[in-house]
Amino acid sequence: MSYVLIIGAKSEIAQATAREYARHGYDIYLAARNVDELENLVQDIKVRSAVNVILLELDILNIETHQHFYDNLEEKPLGVISVVGYLGEQKRGEVHFEETQKIINTNFIGIVSLFNIIANDFEARRSGFMVGISSVAGDRGRKSNYIYGAAKAAFTTYLSGLRNRLYESQVHVMTVKPGFVNTKMTKGMNLPEKLTAEPEEIAIDIFKAQQKNKDILYTIWIWRWIMLAIHYIPEFQFKKMSI
Repeated sequence: MSYVLIIGAKSEIAQATAREYARHGYDIYLAARNVDELENLVQDIKVRSAVNVILLELDILNIETHQHFYDNLEEKPLGVISVVGYLGEQKRGEVHFEETQKIINTNFIGIVSLFNIIANDFEARRSGFMVGISSVAGDRGRKSNYIYGAAKAAFTTYLSGLRNRLYESQVHVMTVKPGFVNTKMTKGMNLPEKLTAEPEEIAIDIFKAQQKNKDILYTIWIWRWIMLAIHYIPEFQFKKMSI
């Protein structure tokens, strides 16, 4: 098999996803900042799955380097999965625009820059898959995280348009919308146990859905119905709610 490129590779979801794809025989590119910190993960995957794993240094915010990064891959990937994410601090972002900018650039602008480059290659090759981790936070703005949610909403819309564009080129684009996930990013939050997934659960869902060419994946599954219910709350009532 050929390589799957995973960007944002230092996150728990990314690492679980790398293990899952490797378990099914895929070679792996792991891309992130200070990526050498993942050397132990590389050795573990190689021992368990006997696939090739290559570490790639990538700063998603350094847009000027993205074309060079992709052009210099030894072998172009058959698929790309973005697990890039930065929750940020909502309250800080309300006062300090640099925090707002970091949230938007990390969750949207930087990923779009690299995805545009990869999409053009996949379109020319008429093959490939692209998976973007968005969030249920992008389905409706809430006062607790609406800056993050706005960035994820933009990314969801981008993926929808990209899916429409690349359909005729036989390139599969999938949007993943996790709910609560037990990761470092959510450490310290009081999350409901039955609505909170482990990274390994998310990884398995991603692999299965991508293999079936699904367009949108809510994970865990119940979040599809939770967000549908939230979507239909009238605005005059929703604005008064503390959620």
